[in-house]
Amino acid sequence: MLHLKHVLPKISLVATAVAATILVSGCGDDAAPTGTVTLKTAFNQSENNPQYKALVSFSDKLEAATNGRYKLEIHPNELLGDQRASLELVQSGAIQMAVVANPLVENFNKNFSVLAMPYVYDNPEHQRKVFTSGVLDNLFASTKGTGFEVITAYTAGARSVYTKGAAVITPADMQGKKIRVMQSDTMIKMLSCMGGTGVPMGQGEVYSAIQQGVLDGAENNEITYADLKQYEVAPYFSATRHVMVADLLVANESFLAKMDEGDRDLFRKLAKESTQTQFELWDKALDGARQIAKDNGATFTEVDIKPFQERCKPLQSAMLTTPEQKALYEKIRELAE
Repeated sequence: MLHLKHVLPKISLVATAVAATILVSGCGDDAAPTGTVTLKTAFNQSENNPQYKALVSFSDKLEAATNGRYKLEIHPNELLGDQRASLELVQSGAIQMAVVANPLVENFNKNFSVLAMPYVYDNPEHQRKVFTSGVLDNLFASTKGTGFEVITAYTAGARSVYTKGAAVITPADMQGKKIRVMQSDTMIKMLSCMGGTGVPMGQGEVYSAIQQGVLDGAENNEITYADLKQYEVAPYFSATRHVMVADLLVANESFLAKMDEGDRDLFRKLAKESTQTQFELWDKALDGARQIAKDNGATFTEVDIKPFQERCKPLQSAMLTTPEQKALYEKIRELAE
């Protein structure tokens, strides 16, 4: 079995201790199920997150549909370790499930990188259709043999540009603008193809950097924009939606194999339905975040993304390095039509 430690840095001592505690308590993969089987699920954010709420809904429906045979026990706020450690725990069978960032799974299959390419989706509805259509089923099953399987995908929102001075409507409006991006070569290249200059910087520095004129703006989703009050220094939010991030719900491979076939089919069906629920919850959270920003002077502008997509096609081509990636990209794009 290929373990995460073979492709990533050594798992933290904290995660190792967590795994030992779980196994000693008799809740690990080898524990004999009696009565309700509790699926320990790691989550790195708070109970207010739409993903957490979707997991709660999934648990309620799974417990009802299986007459109490299965339910989730969700541990938020990185109580079972960070996402990298959580994935290792799922692989080992110490816990059954976790929500992890798409780049972690890219370490097992580079084709997952297509899910996070710039402008691969036209809008959130397009992303929802991709995540729920079944077009990703073969990709999700490709991690079998590594100790885990991807069950479904959740959205982490669309990243857009927000600036001071004026809204961004076209690539020409990005000319000369210094925009904060995550510390990623791909993100820097993406801002360049959009017409601006990407400046990698820690999130904690962004507000003051815009305020002091070091930056002209930043890019992120509306919820982060509102939570960090960055509308105070960059009041023009332009819906460029250049990247739509995916988080993945993963489950232990051995646990899935041991499930009764009927229960396993229900599990997969309800997990996929939880994706639709999570998109709806995310939309509601977005509405609230936008309203908070508007109440504090922010202006939201819809943008025709096609000129940006055209400019970023060379970057997309450079990122599609295998026939499998190219085929997956085409399937995703077909769902935009």
